[in-house]
Amino acid sequence: MATCSRPLFVSDSASSASPSRASLRRLHTVAVVSIWEPLPRPPVRAVAWRFSRTKQCSRRSTECLASGASVSRLTRPIRRMLSRYSSLMITLHGNLSRCYKAMSALRPDGASRHFMSAGFGRVVLGVVLVMSISAASYTAPSYAAIKKMLSTLDDPFTRFLEPEKLKSLRSGTQGALTGVGLSISYPMAINGSPSGVAVMTATPGGPAEKAGILPGDIILAIDDRSTEDMDIYDAAERLQGPEGSPVDLSIRSGTNTRHVVLKRQTVTLNPVRSRMCEIPGSKDSSKIGYIKLTTFNQNAAESVKEAIKTLRDNNVKSFVLDLRNNSGGLFPEGIQIAKIWMDKGVIVYICDSQGVRDIYEADGADTIAASEPLVVLVNKGTASASEILAGALKDNKRAVVYGEPTYGKGKIQSVFGLSDGSGLAVTVARYETPAHTDIDKVGVIPDRPLPASFPTDEDGFCSCLRDSTAACNLNAAQLFARS
Repeated sequence: MATCSRPLFVSDSASSASPSRASLRRLHTVAVVSIWEPLPRPPVRAVAWRFSRTKQCSRRSTECLASGASVSRLTRPIRRMLSRYSSLMITLHGNLSRCYKAMSALRPDGASRHFMSAGFGRVVLGVVLVMSISAASYTAPSYAAIKKMLSTLDDPFTRFLEPEKLKSLRSGTQGALTGVGLSISYPMAINGSPSGVAVMTATPGGPAEKAGILPGDIILAIDDRSTEDMDIYDAAERLQGPEGSPVDLSIRSGTNTRHVVLKRQTVTLNPVRSRMCEIPGSKDSSKIGYIKLTTFNQNAAESVKEAIKTLRDNNVKSFVLDLRNNSGGLFPEGIQIAKIWMDKGVIVYICDSQGVRDIYEADGADTIAASEPLVVLVNKGTASASEILAGALKDNKRAVVYGEPTYGKGKIQSVFGLSDGSGLAVTVARYETPAHTDIDKVGVIPDRPLPASFPTDEDGFCSCLRDSTAACNLNAAQLFARS
């Protein structure tokens, strides 16, 4: 079997400097995924801890812990905790194994793969040590120390989440979020480093969309605090808050700058909107089912199935799946939705830190719409799980893809919690499309462009297909043709 085109992370000999703002410009905040494939359980053995230049001690031994001058000053609870460190590691491994079992159902063979690099393993052990020392000495966890350890991985997607950030992030994948309804990224640099925070998508019906904030707009300030050097996750946290509370944004749209005061609200993330478009004079595709998929939350796959069944009840014979401005979400939902449209074929190749490949495939078990003509719409706001889905449908020649190159996020993160309610978002893999295309920072390239004035809502879509004189018109009879 061929190997992946490149490993997930650079080798330990590579530079470990903290990532620059320029290297973070492709980062976005909404691609929350849940794939976790831990190493097979290793044999229990002593791990050496060096407390001096000449002596090593087993983690099970306390004899030489007490002999070092620096260690002798540790409090008794910390020494007691260190003496039981092996059991802590076994407990940690058990927790990760349970997380993996929950995901193994997605794998046809149920097999596990290695993904953790040695560097990442050391960082995880260090995080647990910091948390354990904090617990043993009855003090708050040293979040700054954890963030410092994670920064050595030189991976902007791997990050520490304080309890409130983890809670907010998880709520966004469960169907609702209190905020202004924006997903954001760093803007692409034109001259030098990027400045500000870019809008990727505005949730339909949310406060930002109602205020006219559009994808591509730049947020220059949040509550009078400049975003020029603001961390992307800090910006996301500032946009969220109690329902009904105001937030003042300075927005640049093209060359114009304006101030907008929005009231935060609980935004229901209904992942699917659909409608039937009837095209006069078109024989084979007189009724087209339009499905707008806005996010990959835990309801996405079932919502797509329901939309297909409803449209079929109206004698729809072909479908358009709109992934424009869908910035991603849960990886398993992306896989399940691909299986809805495909009866066979590779969906995605997963590459880990050792270059090992996992293969997610459709086997026909979950397929309900594998034969009808299908068009997929994408744009620069199509990211992460959306790109996995678009790439799978394109490379398997299941759909004709229209639009512009997608965002280009080819990495997958896992989110798991720590004992105090905080958590870690960790890059665990990267992926390639079925044609072995690495789309990271490049995106999925569509088969055909869309007219520049093509609308993003379902009503506008139908109007453009019906009106042959409109600038946005697409010939419905040729919409699904490949040549």
